[in-house]
Amino acid sequence: MQIEAGRLERVRFGDIRGYAKALGARFDGSVLWQGADLDRMLNRGHSRLHEAMAKWLTDLGGWLILPEVSFAYRGERGVIDIVAWHAAWRTLLVIELKTRIVDINDLMATMDIRGRMASRIAHERGWDPLAIGLWVVVAPARTNKRALAEHATILRAKFPADGRVMRRWIATPTGDIAALSFMPQVRLGDLGSDATTPRRIRRPEPSVDERAAPSSDRRTPRIGVAFRD
Repeated sequence: MQIEAGRLERVRFGDIRGYAKALGARFDGSVLWQGADLDRMLNRGHSRLHEAMAKWLTDLGGWLILPEVSFAYRGERGVIDIVAWHAAWRTLLVIELKTRIVDINDLMATMDIRGRMASRIAHERGWDPLAIGLWVVVAPARTNKRALAEHATILRAKFPADGRVMRRWIATPTGDIAALSFMPQVRLGDLGSDATTPRRIRRPEPSVDERAAPSSDRRTPRIGVAFRD
C-alpha cells in the first residue's frame, strides 16, 4: 500500500483524509515556502503592506492612524487593519489590507460589517464623523489582478472608487466613499517581495505529444485598469 510504505507522491489528499478519518484521526497538510510556514510568510507580507500604508497616510499629514482596531457588538466581531481619523474634516477612514484575494463574497460581506461598525468605533473614541470611507487596498500581485478582473462588475458596483479617486479624496476627504484599488504606487518600493502572493508554481514543460494536441478554449482574463492604483 502506497501510504503504509510512505510513498505519497501519487496519493491524492482526499484519499489520505479518508484513511485518517477511518482511523479516527485528522489530516492537516503543511505548506512550506523557502523553509518557512506559508502563513508566516503571508503574515510578514501583510505587516509590510500595513506599514507602507500607515507611513503613506502619516506622510500626507492630517490623519491619525490606529492599527489593528478590534470590535465586538451584537454578534459581529473582527479586527480592522487600519482606522484613520481626520479631525479637520471630521472624516473616518476604514482600511482593509489584502495580500491576496481568496473569496470575493467574503470580502464584500466583511466590508459590510466594517461599514456598520464604523460609526460605533468612531463614537467610542469621542469622534463624530461627517463622512466615512471604506477602502480595500490590495497588494499588486498578478494573481490578485486576475481575481479582480474576473469579478470586476460586482466589485466595482460594491466599491465604485478606484485608487486615483481615493488619492484625491484622501487630500480633501468630504462625503462617504467606498473604494477598492491596488497599493498606491508611491509606496510600492516599501513593500518588499514578500508583501504579495508567492510566485506561481509553473507546470513542467509539456511533452512533444502534448504540444501537438489542440489548445483549449480557455482564455486568461484580461487585466484592465478598473482597480488602478
